[in-house]
Amino acid sequence: MIDRATVDKIVDAARIYDVVSEFVTLKKSGVNYKGLCPFHDDRNPSFMVSPSKNICHCFVCGKGGTPASFLMEHEQITYPEALRWLAKKYNIEIVEKELTNEEREAQSERESMFIVNEWAKDWFHDILKNDPDGIAIGKQYFRSRGIRDDIIEKFQLGYSPQKRDALALAAKSKGYKPEFLVKTGLCYEREGARGKEQENSLVDRYSGRAIFPWFNVSGKVVAFGGRVLDSRTKGVAQKYVNSPDSDIYHKERELYGIYQAKKAIVKEDRVFMVEGYTDVIAMHQAGIENVVANSGTALSTYQIHMLHRFTNNITLLYDGDEAGIHAAMRGTDMLLEDGMNIKVLLLPDGDDPDSFARKHSTEELKRYIEENQTDFITFKSRLTVENVTDPVKRSEAIGGIVKSISVIPDQILRSTYLTDFAHRINMKEQTLIAEMNKYIRSLTPSPSPSGEGSGNTQDGNVAESHPTEVNTFLYTQGGGASGTSIELLLIREIVRHGEEIIFKDVETDEGQRISLSVSQYIDFDLSQDGLEMVSPLHRQILSEAVAHQGEPGFKAETYFCSHPDMQVSQLATRLAIDRHQLGGRFEIDREESDEEKKHQNFVRRLQQRVLHLVMDYRLDIVETRLKEIQRELLQVGGDRERMMELLKQHKETKEIRDALAKRLGTDLVV
Repeated sequence: MIDRATVDKIVDAARIYDVVSEFVTLKKSGVNYKGLCPFHDDRNPSFMVSPSKNICHCFVCGKGGTPASFLMEHEQITYPEALRWLAKKYNIEIVEKELTNEEREAQSERESMFIVNEWAKDWFHDILKNDPDGIAIGKQYFRSRGIRDDIIEKFQLGYSPQKRDALALAAKSKGYKPEFLVKTGLCYEREGARGKEQENSLVDRYSGRAIFPWFNVSGKVVAFGGRVLDSRTKGVAQKYVNSPDSDIYHKERELYGIYQAKKAIVKEDRVFMVEGYTDVIAMHQAGIENVVANSGTALSTYQIHMLHRFTNNITLLYDGDEAGIHAAMRGTDMLLEDGMNIKVLLLPDGDDPDSFARKHSTEELKRYIEENQTDFITFKSRLTVENVTDPVKRSEAIGGIVKSISVIPDQILRSTYLTDFAHRINMKEQTLIAEMNKYIRSLTPSPSPSGEGSGNTQDGNVAESHPTEVNTFLYTQGGGASGTSIELLLIREIVRHGEEIIFKDVETDEGQRISLSVSQYIDFDLSQDGLEMVSPLHRQILSEAVAHQGEPGFKAETYFCSHPDMQVSQLATRLAIDRHQLGGRFEIDREESDEEKKHQNFVRRLQQRVLHLVMDYRLDIVETRLKEIQRELLQVGGDRERMMELLKQHKETKEIRDALAKRLGTDLVV
């Protein structure tokens, strides 16, 4: 684990222009730089880099951040991996933090398994290239499949000799422990062998097979797939043998080809899903690199979330037989529920992506995909509803499609699909809406007594059935804002100016004299009445800002934009940067020459803004409470005692609301 001092040194040394310019062509734009965003298909430069703030930001897709968070997003690596990348670039020696015995043991075991897998990958690959049997048998197999040498190198394909303990003996000669050969699944023990016999009783799992290494998203070898060669497949029940689950590999969490495909997926903003290793390889060889395989298993939520980090768009690309249709139908509701836009393409019967790609040029393949892929609802409708005359079967099929539409989180897309489907099957849209709302209600929690979440939207879809993210926006004077928005604006002030002292030498009720920063004042004011922010992420930011306030050199913006938690750093970056600031115009008056006077004026405006936002926040809480009391009054019935109690609460709450409103309506003089 990298120690804190080394992390600080890396963060201080890393310059955003140096890092981004390795991946994006940047041009000077005033005091900043701009270029085409690497995270979406950008036609007009919308990706801005601010050297003064040491952050970057895309004004279209919203991605960016500090040097470390940019690398994490662009290269799809972890925070420690990004720090190591930066340390290597700036020639900073990594100092590791002392781990506990338990941490050291767990880390050591995982690292040992990765090291063994990396060695095995190189060993298989070397056998394929340099061993006589590897060349004559293994390489000949790949050549018979039309796989070029550059693709063999790209996927680090290999061959395992037919001798049943060749790898085990080679690993032993290199000093690798048998226990890790077993834990990774490279070998297994002969039945009955234990203890000292283990060293001489290991059997290679993949002997005599072509080897396909599995790389995780950051490029580490986590597993292998071994295929029996074509000459031996007759009568073989299991053509492929894959690594068993281990501490570093869980099949439902990995996708074959994701490491080789991730940059192309981001660039093309689409991923093609195929079934097998050779399908992925053939597509790459045909010039289509944004492709992965789930290797015959049903899609899992882990795999879907991994893909969603790169794109919202997925095309299921399978052969047109019954098995291909079944594969296309699996997991689709999970994809729709996760907000993925699904298209389906079934290849002509008798072809899979491997064989089809080898028969056509890159341009022909791309054109065929573009012209023949269809959205999932249309695909499912053609397959299960159209030309079906049996009323029961047709009704069940329609219900299944409506159920699939109901899980789509985007309400507009849901309505669009439903309208198209109604026209396609010549059925009244209102009938389908009623059916869909039944499915949505079955997935949505019951409305609270306050009535929240029980209303319908104009198009007939149940409102608030899917949570939506509140978009960041800039607070403008004179404009109103909802409670959630005000909370976000308070967090913006904490991120930008959390360490700034806005009250100096203030006397408390106990006679103490204290100074309060922006974050301390917000925390203190809310805590007086036991209030806390709604969002856990916002609470975390406020808590950490207060906790680090006393540290020498603490600057909230730098701290949060460089935060190892991606959610924190991404939110902080969005709040720290905007078009107004990137243009070089800041809140401090530029015409003032007296630095002290400029800072005093800045602090005064900041103080007024924070006070105003805190009162806005309180006002929103009070108004929400008033509405709750009013709703309860309508439902109280004949309980006179409860009614009198509620009327009293209503009066007191209204007085507080009116007092706050009055204060907000006057100039604040501090």
